[in-house]
Amino acid sequence: MTAVQEKPKAVAPSGPPPRRRGKRATALAGTDKLVLALMLGIPTVVHLLFVWIPTLGSVALSFSRWNGIGGFEDIEWIGVSNYVEIFSEYPRFWPAVQHNLIWLLFLLVVPTTAGLLLAVLLDRELRFSRIYQSALYMPMVLSLALVGFIWQLIYTPDGGLLNSVLGLDKPVDWIGDSDINLYAVLVAAAWRHTGYIMLLYLAGLKSVDPALKEAAALDGASSAQTFFRVTFPVMKPVNIVVAVVTVIEALRAFDIVYVINKGRNGLELLSVLVTDNIIGEASRIGRGSAVAVILLTISLGVIIPYLYQVFSKENRT
Repeated sequence: MTAVQEKPKAVAPSGPPPRRRGKRATALAGTDKLVLALMLGIPTVVHLLFVWIPTLGSVALSFSRWNGIGGFEDIEWIGVSNYVEIFSEYPRFWPAVQHNLIWLLFLLVVPTTAGLLLAVLLDRELRFSRIYQSALYMPMVLSLALVGFIWQLIYTPDGGLLNSVLGLDKPVDWIGDSDINLYAVLVAAAWRHTGYIMLLYLAGLKSVDPALKEAAALDGASSAQTFFRVTFPVMKPVNIVVAVVTVIEALRAFDIVYVINKGRNGLELLSVLVTDNIIGEASRIGRGSAVAVILLTISLGVIIPYLYQVFSKENRT
């Protein structure tokens, strides 16, 4: 008889048994979906209701003639006549544009320079620097309307603080004189804006790598050379933010001049023209909307390049 050869048994591999791959939980639970929908949906709805729909409505109404009385069927569509009238016949428009430009240049030079100087001083860890920082930032917490009221008390011709300190024989009407009231209000706006610029630059200075300053000092650079050739160029993102914030602050200025004299007699601004045309005694919704669209266009001309630079930088990284 021939012996039957048995097949060798397969030897089980040593080691722990293979784990079964469980299903990856990719779907959110019902409660999580509800929370996510509320967190995304509510801000989106609020943003659409209070930002985009009024903005688009203003753009549409800028091509119309309407006094706000009656329904939408009473709106008269007149094309670009409002824009032609604003640029050629509206006497308060070009003075308002000029005042906004002066406002912008003043804020770019005076509060920005002062805020940068204060930030450099506070960055040196002076004694009581926290107290100084809080005191200098305090005006930014106040609303522009309250700032206007405070400085109105300072500029009052009879019994005002400034005239009392100067001790002039003939009190100066800082607010009523159309030749100087714009610059008087700009000092008040700069007093409020300087603290914010200081805080932005102080945060930028804290983020600069100390090794760069040490390397510049080893190369024999002075403090001024180190700041202007090393520190300040590194803070380019902060400089862009400061420029954008300053432009927006200059364009949206409204409260302080409206509190002082309702934006008249030398204090005309584009934002004041929007309000005067829309809620004035003779409402001109179309012309006010056209001024608002012009102001929006100017603002977007600054904001869009900034956003483009920010997002393109994120894509590169």
